[in-house]
Amino acid sequence: MALLEVSEVTVRFGGNVALDDVHLGAEPGIVTGLIGPNGAGKTTLFNVITGLLPPNVGKVTIDGRNVNRLSPTKRARCGMARTFQRLELFSLLSVRENIRVAADVHKGWARDGSNPAEVVEEIIERVGLTAVADARVDSLPTGQCRLVELGRCLATKPKVMLLDEPASGQSEAETVIFAELLQSLAAGGMAVVLVEHDVALVMNVCARVNVLDFGRIIASGTPSEIQNDQAVLSAYLGTGS
Repeated sequence: MALLEVSEVTVRFGGNVALDDVHLGAEPGIVTGLIGPNGAGKTTLFNVITGLLPPNVGKVTIDGRNVNRLSPTKRARCGMARTFQRLELFSLLSVRENIRVAADVHKGWARDGSNPAEVVEEIIERVGLTAVADARVDSLPTGQCRLVELGRCLATKPKVMLLDEPASGQSEAETVIFAELLQSLAAGGMAVVLVEHDVALVMNVCARVNVLDFGRIIASGTPSEIQNDQAVLSAYLGTGS
């Protein structure tokens, strides 16, 4: 059963249709990809899922619960976390302090007996930031800042994690390591949804890929199926006849 389900979601801005009857599901244990050209509506869909933007039609469910009426904060308490295409970090704080903020917030609502300091250290090691744990994030390259944002998400112990271009700014070697990390996170039972322009990364880590074009899902399937779909080849991958 999908941990995240998007059903019949439509978003209009005046006379412009940004999302048109979108259906998307994300199951635990796998990485689900969402790709498409710039302006296709990927970030708009993430904004709907996380409660930053209400849909005109349709619903979002987390673990079977309709969350349409819930605020972003309450959706986070239901187990949802996300990163942003544009980095959203506390730039004057260190790596450790950025992640600690999220760990403390989570402890405040979860009351699960966790030790935020221990949680932070575990996450720093897991995402590979031990060497820069005490550095201010505004001194770090973009690739490492992406990992800080990922670590902050993990500190909320999400069931569903939405990643918006998390490999942007990473070197080829960093991307290889990041791919292994994503697969490890999913293998732990999390549902991961990945928006990414690095098609090779998407095809490598995702068990299922959805293609969004002009606000509509034009294809869904395995990486192999997507790479051989004529509509996708024409609209996005650029190898259609």
